Amino acid sequence: MTKLNKGFVKMSDMTSPLTHFDKNGQAHMVDVGSKAATHRVAVVQGRIDMLPATLALIAAGTAKKGDVLGIARIAGIQAAKKTSDLIPLCHPLAITRVAVDFELGAAADPHVRCTATVETIGPTGVEMEALTACSMALLTIYDMCKAADRGMTLREIRLLEKQGGKSGHFVAN
Repeated sequence: MTKLNKGFVKMSDMTSPLTHFDKNGQAHMVDVGSKAATHRVAVVQGRIDMLPATLALIAAGTAKKGDVLGIARIAGIQAAKKTSDLIPLCHPLAITRVAVDFELGAAADPHVRCTATVETIGPTGVEMEALTACSMALLTIYDMCKAADRGMTLREIRLLEKQGGKSGHFVAN
């Protein structure tokens, strides 16, 4: 490997599948202009763990700031649409569908699980949009409930499934 200025390594000297770097190791937006527009779907899931009392506030709809899950859903949808503004090398996409759903855990395992599904018809996938939607929805739950529980923990945010494009269908273990 050849070391360049500021610690960069020339990609031509590496056997890396990373696509956001040119042959000189410089970051760039991937050219998707010649890729076929196909139906693409990504499903991401994550969870936020909390105290049983916090879960009870969410379930009862009595949190001081209002409808926690309703606002978190809107935040997730908005985040999916703004992903290219947040992640520098993401392409702006014409998203055709965003769904953000929640499941409440039990008192013995107090958490909220979020599932974000994003779809488009285009030349590039929507994994980043789904990851951003799920993350922002969970962060919004934290923001709305932090007065009651600062110890909440976001975890297990991961891609569950991806469909469409050259790499085909992916389903997580």
